[in-house]
Amino acid sequence: MATVLGKKKTVRINGCVAAAQAAKYADVDVIAAYPIRPYTATMMALAQMVANGELDAEYIVADSEHSQLSIAHGASSSGARVFTGSSGVGVHFAFELYSPISGSRMPVQMMIADRTLDPPGDFGSEHTDALATRDMGWLMGWSCDAQEAFDNHLMGYRIGEDPRVLLPQMVCQDGFFVSHITSEVDLPDPGQVKEFLPPYKHPYPLDPRHPVSHGPQIMPEQGPPLQLERARAMEGSMPVIEEIHEEFAKIFGRRYDPWIEEFMTDDADVVFFLQGAHAVTGRYAIRHMRERGAKVGLVRLRTFRPYPTDRVREVLSKFKVVGVIETNMGLGSVSSGGSLYAEVCGALYESDRRPLVHSFMAGMGGEAIVLKEFYWMTQKMLEAQKRGKIEKRTHWVGFED
Repeated sequence: MATVLGKKKTVRINGCVAAAQAAKYADVDVIAAYPIRPYTATMMALAQMVANGELDAEYIVADSEHSQLSIAHGASSSGARVFTGSSGVGVHFAFELYSPISGSRMPVQMMIADRTLDPPGDFGSEHTDALATRDMGWLMGWSCDAQEAFDNHLMGYRIGEDPRVLLPQMVCQDGFFVSHITSEVDLPDPGQVKEFLPPYKHPYPLDPRHPVSHGPQIMPEQGPPLQLERARAMEGSMPVIEEIHEEFAKIFGRRYDPWIEEFMTDDADVVFFLQGAHAVTGRYAIRHMRERGAKVGLVRLRTFRPYPTDRVREVLSKFKVVGVIETNMGLGSVSSGGSLYAEVCGALYESDRRPLVHSFMAGMGGEAIVLKEFYWMTQKMLEAQKRGKIEKRTHWVGFED
């Protein structure tokens, strides 16, 4: 496929357009679209690129999210580089396809612009839509701004298409907070992308000249080996992810820790642990609290699947109190709040130094987590540090004194 691109430049765009630009730079072959806000703007941008001749790709409008992911699955199986996406309930309409796509080892890429499920179905971000699929064998992580969204899409293709991995990717961003808020994004020289991202070449594409069999329905005795291979692929992706992040830094000049970002943690006693765009507000809040003498920091999880258990344990064991900001629903879970708490506690279980852990339900229903709420959560952590135990496991921020 031939893609028309300019040279390196800086543009001001939102997260939706950044994802579309990444798909263009990746020179995708097939785009499977079905609109649901707030991700719709990504497909609008790609449709315009195809219509204007900027991108030579097959643009297919599906009749449902289920059809959309079926198209993506078939196209990837035939050897095409595929881009698709969804939001909120749209993610769940396609649920049947997630396991077959990863089970057949097809590196489909899916852009998620998170929104709350029904109810309340709000336009704002909650991570429950994507996190509900977290154990389906897809690589998964969150971007905190448009630049990171663009970069994560390029790295996602490179990681997922690596012959040592061959897994699909959910490249997630917060609805509205990233999808619709503009910021400056550096778009690279196409030669840099060509150097970084080779053409997609699946080892066993569907091809009538070389018949192979693909399909999710197999005999029971064949199931355990398939599941084991999928588990090994996910575990084996971790060194590949680190390697590709390092190569990305060398080529593009932007360096990301593949697993965790730390902010003002050197002498911190208490830290927030979260993923996604609310970290941007969190950084401002922490600067203000640092000026008041509070030893507080922030740890942002960049990759959720595979989960960096050892790295999370190593980093969080340094602190006295950890406040997990959930932005997702885990009703009836171990914390009766969100799902991140259990992952953090599981990672810390083998540590000789276990901090106290709070679960903060914040930003629910798509609301912003405002500065005063970060101050309130910090006070709760400092009080727990002082008394040597948490007041209670889970706090609903904004609904308690």
